[in-house]
Amino acid sequence: MSGDGCLPQRHSHSASSASPLACPKTKTCSYRGAVGLGNKYVRINVGGSLFYTTLQVLTRQSCMLRAMFSGKKEVFTDKDGWILIDRSGKHFNSVLCFLRDGTAALPKGRQAVKEVLAEAKFYEVQGLVELCQSSLQGNNELPMCVIPLVTSSQEEEKLIQSSTKPVVKLVYNRSNNKYSYTSNSDDHLLKNIELFDRLSLSFNSRVLFIKDVIGDEICCWSFYGQARKLADVCCTSIVYATEKKQTKVEFPEARIYEETLNTLLYETMAAPNNLLLEATRRRYSCCGSLIEDEEEARGGGEQRERVRRIHVKRYSTYEERPLGH
Repeated sequence: MSGDGCLPQRHSHSASSASPLACPKTKTCSYRGAVGLGNKYVRINVGGSLFYTTLQVLTRQSCMLRAMFSGKKEVFTDKDGWILIDRSGKHFNSVLCFLRDGTAALPKGRQAVKEVLAEAKFYEVQGLVELCQSSLQGNNELPMCVIPLVTSSQEEEKLIQSSTKPVVKLVYNRSNNKYSYTSNSDDHLLKNIELFDRLSLSFNSRVLFIKDVIGDEICCWSFYGQARKLADVCCTSIVYATEKKQTKVEFPEARIYEETLNTLLYETMAAPNNLLLEATRRRYSCCGSLIEDEEEARGGGEQRERVRRIHVKRYSTYEERPLGH
């Protein structure tokens, strides 16, 4: 080992050296008696984390560590010669880095910086205290994503109409069921919520995501573009099992991804584009032929607004399954 450095390790005693209820043997002495003559590196045990560093680093600044390792304060050592400090070792490396270099890379997040600040105050490292306080004052963290939680249909309509982005809404209300749930329903409901969180983190700058916990559905996705509904993906169905009905929640992940990506077609349009809306709302039969309304075929009457409403089809009994499926 060369140069100044510290190496966090986990320090553990063997079961044969002490019983589970017995405390490790320690002794109180001055630093010079604990370390011995000729040792270049100091061995420190901070709350079970082991660190190697030099005496020069520990005594470089006026702090509690200088008092400990200059002989002014007594220290505790274990039977192996490790100097004991009854403190968490989680951020002790930041303290050593500041003593060595005069600065330290603070962790991300206000809570982690507050933890480093507490350690700096304990060890009386004034420079590190000021660094943490300065970081906390200027660290106004912005949320990664803001998800509105609607509480009324009027609030939902206002959000959708005023949004300049496409909108994806998830309705989840487990208490809306009339029957008991199937065994996998709770797991699938959680997967739908987790997918909503992942999508909102990935597309929050381009899509407005809304949560609705007062809707009439148990689990349903709705997709909007230019203030108009484009599609619904309903994830619940009623199935029969042992002469009783049950509510089943599905997780059509691929379909949800597809509809979410479809909404991105509307993010750059300054004004509603009727051709685009019509192109994405046309319905196709299972064989790929386009289905036209009777009014449109005759060329008279207004076009009806159409929304793709997708239900996850599952056959509850073997007899209901069509031949060849």
